[in-house]
Amino acid sequence: MILETERLSFREMNDGDFADLCQMLQDPVVMTAYEHAFEDEEARRWLENQKRRYREDGFGLWAVLLKETGEMIGQCGLTWQYVGENSVLEIGYLFKKDFWHKGYATEAATVCKQYAFEVLDIEEVYSIIRDTNIASQAVAKRNGMTLKGKIVKRYYEMDMPHLLYSAVRK
Repeated sequence: MILETERLSFREMNDGDFADLCQMLQDPVVMTAYEHAFEDEEARRWLENQKRRYREDGFGLWAVLLKETGEMIGQCGLTWQYVGENSVLEIGYLFKKDFWHKGYATEAATVCKQYAFEVLDIEEVYSIIRDTNIASQAVAKRNGMTLKGKIVKRYYEMDMPHLLYSAVRK
């Protein structure tokens, strides 16, 4: 276990999590911000990318488990992302649709911010969010982040406007 909150525990994802991961990545509603649900091969690459991040960076998107049941309900964690030519540490989160609007994303993102500041000694963290994703923007705000700027990401031959939220260590 990497992190823990009152209701959640976090651990590295592994091959045994593939079915749970697909419940998120292959759900067109969950994946609205990506403009498409993933095929099996894309989901497999996603999982392999997280495992690479654990090896190379020591962190990535972690499996978020509901303590009460042990069920994987989502993923949340820290990843290096490019904003222009700068590399920034992002708090990212993605949860199964059945677990939306229960405070889990905010709870998870908040403990990841603490981890970045207290364990990794990072001065500033970001959440890079589609401009149309109001729910994720609300999570970032509840996590003490403020709007810092806007960028456009190119993904699947589409220009996708994103908002940059950030929090600075006090």
